[in-house]
Amino acid sequence: MIQYSLKCDQDHQFDSWFQSAEAYEKLKSAGMVTCAVCDSKTVEKSIMTPRVVSARKKAVEPPKGALSQPASPAEQAMAALKKQVEENSEYVGMNFAREARDIHDGTAPERPIYGEAKPEEAKKLIEDGVPVAPLPFTPGRKSN
Repeated sequence: MIQYSLKCDQDHQFDSWFQSAEAYEKLKSAGMVTCAVCDSKTVEKSIMTPRVVSARKKAVEPPKGALSQPASPAEQAMAALKKQVEENSEYVGMNFAREARDIHDGTAPERPIYGEAKPEEAKKLIEDGVPVAPLPFTPGRKSN
């Protein structure tokens, strides 16, 4: 496996892994290497620092800024939305469909909730006029 730093014609920079240098060239010539941000097919390798590990130093340090903080404005907005939902709503897990229906029918106290539902459960809620919307992230338990 080989990792390349890539850059598109819109100046978006991202990393991607390929099976080999030849695999990268084959995928690029087939038009299958696209920008992870804007989907542009005009992508080139950019300058990157090689990771060389000496025989004496087996431990590999993680790259700086590795997935610990959202990098792009879109990732930052998604993180802010997730935080807002988690702080202002009750996580009901796989009971979401039942809880949403009970709130809609007035048999449960009205409150903002989020959770998980099977596709057929979500479709039935929508068909029955229960106001629900999918989240653009995977819901989970609140993290402290």
